[in-house]
Amino acid sequence: MTKFKSSSVKESISNAIHGLKLAVSSQRNFVIEILISLIVIITSLLFKFSITDICILIVMIAFVLVCELLNSVIEFTLDAVYKNNYSKLVEMAKDMSAGMVLLIACISVIIGILLFGKYFIKLFI
Repeated sequence: MTKFKSSSVKESISNAIHGLKLAVSSQRNFVIEILISLIVIITSLLFKFSITDICILIVMIAFVLVCELLNSVIEFTLDAVYKNNYSKLVEMAKDMSAGMVLLIACISVIIGILLFGKYFIKLFI
């Protein structure tokens, strides 16, 4: 086996956990998104959301977090391949990757507004 292949399921899981720890320790936006996600989930439980609505929230949270991780992977890979040298193509790829995160975050906010809207209206009426 090469040094990049895991030898067992346990080692694969360990590597994945290490990757998540790296994301938490090095990616500020990822941590912010996790904190916002926790607030959203707790608030949905306080408002007694249906299981379906909670599932929708969880799926959208997962999309945002996965896109953030993918964005980081793309940026690190491009930096490694191009040795941090400027390239217009690298800039375009990184901008598009960041745009992916922004797009899914905006869609998630819209879905959140739709799901939470009726509960916040009840609070003020």
